[in-house]
Amino acid sequence: MEAVKQGSAAIGLRSKTHIVLGCVNKGNSELSYHQKKIFKVYDHIGVTIAGLTAEGRVLSRYMRNECINYSFTYESPLPVGRLVVQLADKAQGKMLVFLVAGLDESGAHLYYNCPSGNYFEYQAFAIGSRSQAAKTYLERRRNPKSSVCTIAVVGVGEPFHILDQGSVQQMIDAFEIVREQEDSAAAGQEASGEPVPEQDAAAGEDVAPMDI
Repeated sequence: MEAVKQGSAAIGLRSKTHIVLGCVNKGNSELSYHQKKIFKVYDHIGVTIAGLTAEGRVLSRYMRNECINYSFTYESPLPVGRLVVQLADKAQGKMLVFLVAGLDESGAHLYYNCPSGNYFEYQAFAIGSRSQAAKTYLERRRNPKSSVCTIAVVGVGEPFHILDQGSVQQMIDAFEIVREQEDSAAAGQEASGEPVPEQDAAAGEDVAPMDI
């Protein structure tokens, strides 16, 4: 895994219709040229890697051949999820990781394949050197959506039930409006020179945010 940690940083982001891959063009020294890290697999699939580039090229050719064979046999593009399963079996134990970006009939997909043979689908992910910092950056700037969380409620006179996505999204939107109003009020007080009330430092220790 050291080869993966020392590899060039790469990130992937997806929306409902598009996926974007990006990587840092980093050479081994100031006198060397960088190695290619993003590969086109087929018209609807591409990958970026972190780790041993030679193994990445071999596996990219394997993925390309699988897409060609499937397209020739069934006259349709190979589904992204199916290719990712095949890649997970083929890449197990290799000293590299993949971000697979693809579009099929079910929509846009971004998969992460790791050396253990596991694979996971993400909306945004980062691999390579300083990937943790990149993932933290993406997480902090990601807008919350109802599709990425499930909320259940139980209480006095209210039986346990799971809220539908529409209700969850309304709650998220309401919280966003309140936060924007609080930020605007704080900015107005700073502009007028009025002191901004601060939370008691002791109250913030070992206390859940909703209890402050």
